[in-house]
Amino acid sequence: MSVANNNEIVQAYISNFRTFEESLNGSRDMPFHELRRQAIACFSKLGFPTPRSEEWKYTNVAPILARQFGATQTDLEVTAAEVEELTFKGLTDNVIVFVNGRFAESLSRIKITAKGIIIKSLAKALVENTDLVTAYLGRHARFETEAFTALNTAFTGDGLFIHVADNVVADETVHVVHISRPEGDGFVAHPRTLFVVGKNSRLKVVESFSGQGTGAYFNNLVGEVVVNENGNFDHVKIQDENLDAFHISSVQIHQERNSVVSTVTVDLGGALVRNNLNVLFNGPNCETHLFGFFMGRGTQLIDNHTFIDHAMPHCFSNELYKGVLDDRARGVFSGKILVRQDAQKTNALQSNKTLLLTDEAVINAKPQLEIFADDVKCTHGATVGQLDDEAMFYLRARGISAEMAGAMLRHAFISDVLANIKHDCVREKLDETIIERFTNGKMT
Repeated sequence: MSVANNNEIVQAYISNFRTFEESLNGSRDMPFHELRRQAIACFSKLGFPTPRSEEWKYTNVAPILARQFGATQTDLEVTAAEVEELTFKGLTDNVIVFVNGRFAESLSRIKITAKGIIIKSLAKALVENTDLVTAYLGRHARFETEAFTALNTAFTGDGLFIHVADNVVADETVHVVHISRPEGDGFVAHPRTLFVVGKNSRLKVVESFSGQGTGAYFNNLVGEVVVNENGNFDHVKIQDENLDAFHISSVQIHQERNSVVSTVTVDLGGALVRNNLNVLFNGPNCETHLFGFFMGRGTQLIDNHTFIDHAMPHCFSNELYKGVLDDRARGVFSGKILVRQDAQKTNALQSNKTLLLTDEAVINAKPQLEIFADDVKCTHGATVGQLDDEAMFYLRARGISAEMAGAMLRHAFISDVLANIKHDCVREKLDETIIERFTNGKMT
């Protein structure tokens, strides 16, 4: 993608912003709109990233820029039965549905019993809970140097807002279902999520992304998670877009003292996928666990970038990402751990392991440690390999077919990632999906 073409696409988005701004009517006078204006100004200066940027060295977004995506359609018919197919047994009481990036109130249901919890569309929350939302929205996911975050901030109109008050433990899990159904030239959507967990409180969220049919579309997502003192946030994200789709996700997690975060990211679909997951420890004794599994086939590109900022002492972080790549699929893992000068007694672990099933599959791994404190324990590493021939022989000698033996070994390889999904119904359904794809010929 040439500089001229990049600039042309940037100008097209700026023109679309003017149209979007006019559609806001009275909400243009709300405080958040000034942030939208700042974001589009930053985007116009940044342009889209190119492989010349170190952070995008292995991920060329030219395929996204080669298409002119339209606005999301509002008249798509999605039935309750279709939503039911995408839910999990045992997690059907609190389901929030988005269709092509827009909140579908008629398909959503909320039955959480705990008091002190706000769950509503971001568009509605901006009107009804203005002060509460604007106190957090756009404060943590910075857009000054990130083009896609700037683009999302500029076009933020809908999304999900969850606020858990202090001293509230939400035992129920919220399942957020994103359904994408492209028609015509496809669409671009900019969903925004804001999750705030109060002091001594807990929130559990499962997000799933499902792409139906064929055809390209572009989901550009930004999430902000604030976990206050002694808070606990448990999160699972399952991305299964269609194989023509583009999925860019940037999530910023902000933790205060004694808070605990666990997140599992599973990537199965998408033509080009980029996950930016950043964590800031803003108080001592924080703990975070980042787990990820990615499975690529055909010409898929799946890129996971993580950054953990140990800004305070006595904090613990643990990362484990595993991938299985087939055909000519490519994977990227870039994990950076920053230990600041005052962050003594830091304990940080990071591991990335990938199975390559063909000679054409590629993984680019870049584990990084940047340490400015002297009393720390930090480890990182990356390995790349193939299936164990001896283990395969052992299974084949016991009458197990080559396809099933391969599926069993691949599943065993990723089991320590999936084991961190605490919801049995989610893990079991995901296991079935992954084993089916390992055995039905989609992965050799």
